Amino acid sequence: MTQPQANCYGLGLRKPHYQHFLDEQVPVDFVEVISENFMVDGGRPRDILRRVRGRYPVALHGVSLSVGSADGLDPAYLARLKRLVDDVDPLFVSDHLCWTRVEGFQSHDLLPLPYTREALDCVCANVAAAQDHLGRTMLIENPSSYMSFAASEMTEWAFLDALCARTGCELLLDINNIFVSAANHGFDPIAYLDGIPAARVRQIHLAGHSKGDQLLIDTHDQPVPQGVWALYAQARARLGPVATMIERDDDIPPLADLLAELDIARACGARESMAA
Repeated sequence: MTQPQANCYGLGLRKPHYQHFLDEQVPVDFVEVISENFMVDGGRPRDILRRVRGRYPVALHGVSLSVGSADGLDPAYLARLKRLVDDVDPLFVSDHLCWTRVEGFQSHDLLPLPYTREALDCVCANVAAAQDHLGRTMLIENPSSYMSFAASEMTEWAFLDALCARTGCELLLDINNIFVSAANHGFDPIAYLDGIPAARVRQIHLAGHSKGDQLLIDTHDQPVPQGVWALYAQARARLGPVATMIERDDDIPPLADLLAELDIARACGARESMAA
């Protein structure tokens, strides 16, 4: 298994930039791919991933595990993910705190959960089952959200803390998602950072968002904005060295633009290391 690095910097590997990563030595410590895009055995996508994996550590980031599904995990999906994990030997395997599937129907959307004890039992059982099947610790990402449930009995950060304590899973902390959700729901993002189990954070996501009529929307189609950079600095002061990655999934710019953003993250990490 590839050993996770504490202080490393990466980019999401997206189709417009495949050739750069295959032909050049791109100055990143790792790349991250969307797991589902490579879960078909064989074929060109898997071949490209194997070739990239020969040059860079790879993190697998899923969007369809559906750890919040009350009817449990999909065995066929889990089997395909296991084959991909065994093939790639990834740096991290992650997915989201959400549900995407019910009674065999896959929504292809990251749907929110009520933060109740009943939901916690469900998510813990599914995360534990996934980790047992994969034979490795998973990273669970905090979602962006646009609604909340009156039935919730705890904050999102308390839910994540309990999830880590009960399953031994770790966290992929999405700073943009905290920023978006804090703006949408009116909570203090610093309280969120103070409430998560810092020792469990293994990876950070940075991304941009868009402004709707009333809410911020996690669109991944903009550069990382100043507010998210400021929150990232606060997070690094609390977390110390941690793997950081920039996501861009739409309106994808030239690779040089993303590398320039990654240099901002490196500079922030260097400042926090000097201040520690």
